[in-house]
Amino acid sequence: MSAAGLRRAARETVSGLPREFWWLWTSTLINRLGAFVATFMALYLTLDRGYSASYAGLVASLYGLGGVVSSLGAGVMADRLGRRPTLLIAQTTTAGSVALLGFMTDPAAIAAVAFAVGMATNASRPAVQAMMADIVRPEDRVRAFSLNYWAINLGFAVSSTAAGFIAEFSYLAGFLIEAGMTLACALVVFAKLPESRPAATARQDDAEVSLGTVLRDGRYMAVVGLSFLVALVFQQGSVGLPVAMGRAGFSPADYGLAIAVNGILIVALQIPVTRFIEHRDPRTLLVVSSLLAGYGFGLTAFAGSVGVFMLTVCVWTLAEIVNAPTQTGLVVLLSPVHGRGRYQGMYTLSWAVASLVAPLMSGAVIDRLGAAWLWATCAAVGTVAGVGYGVLMRRLPPRRPAVADPKAEAGAEVRAG
Repeated sequence: MSAAGLRRAARETVSGLPREFWWLWTSTLINRLGAFVATFMALYLTLDRGYSASYAGLVASLYGLGGVVSSLGAGVMADRLGRRPTLLIAQTTTAGSVALLGFMTDPAAIAAVAFAVGMATNASRPAVQAMMADIVRPEDRVRAFSLNYWAINLGFAVSSTAAGFIAEFSYLAGFLIEAGMTLACALVVFAKLPESRPAATARQDDAEVSLGTVLRDGRYMAVVGLSFLVALVFQQGSVGLPVAMGRAGFSPADYGLAIAVNGILIVALQIPVTRFIEHRDPRTLLVVSSLLAGYGFGLTAFAGSVGVFMLTVCVWTLAEIVNAPTQTGLVVLLSPVHGRGRYQGMYTLSWAVASLVAPLMSGAVIDRLGAAWLWATCAAVGTVAGVGYGVLMRRLPPRRPAVADPKAEAGAEVRAG
């Protein structure tokens, strides 16, 4: 494609989205630019503090457990209190707990505060996803989710590279910078984002869409289960990979450079790939992306240099580029308008549970069997997820969500916060 064609494609990708979306996008970008702690936490515990891989896995799992605890509660909050108050509470609490974690030295205290950080961090996700679905027209959602994911990874490409060098200078500086950037996100939400909860939600009987309703939705829960398997694989980029590279003699900066490929590729390819996949069969996209994720991590077993690690990151990054907007679009499609917070909370729960399980799995497998077995497990899990998507979406084609208020569904009714 020519340079003029690329510019035209970029304009078409970003045009037509509401102003509120772009402020939410900006908040996401700021948040990810300061996301240092998740990148270097395993290295901080194993190299700086001298703890075992199993302890690092335990702390990361407690972080994930915090996310499990907050996922469903945050979804209910987003439906009852509104998206904006939920975001403000989550972001300010995250800033305080991340700063506190940097000063903890006792192993039990580190574990306890990591649990609190996981709760606070994960509480914002259902509200962000529900708000985005509220303010963006249905036909633009895959594009909007892709752009938001692009912002996440633009920030990640910068922060993951910087995290390795910041860690070599001062781990505490990383904790404090992340806390400050999260506060900046809260300021953007407070100053620029109105409440987006559709007016129809306020008129619904709260019992009409409960957590029990979500759990009884077999089609949706099957998607959540498959999402968990895919998330379990993708989590290894931040929990299994740094530990395996550290055990193999690579430095924090080496890991930072390798994982930065993930963010850089997403920044470079997310927009053109989105245009390619936007109107294609989601079943095929989810099957292929699941297989690519599993076998991309599986290839890590053969990596012996930073360059080869980067190549394996390229493979599973392509899977991530395809999977993320396709999966999120499917989740919104299956969610009723007046229960988006709860449905998004359940979807977020699948990633939170993966955050809990993945570190325990990676730490135990690396300590007892070696890293090669971890990568073989990833290949197997990716295969199971791919087969699952193929079977599920053949039998159960996506449905249109129940629409209580067409104007609210189109994103036209955004109430002032």
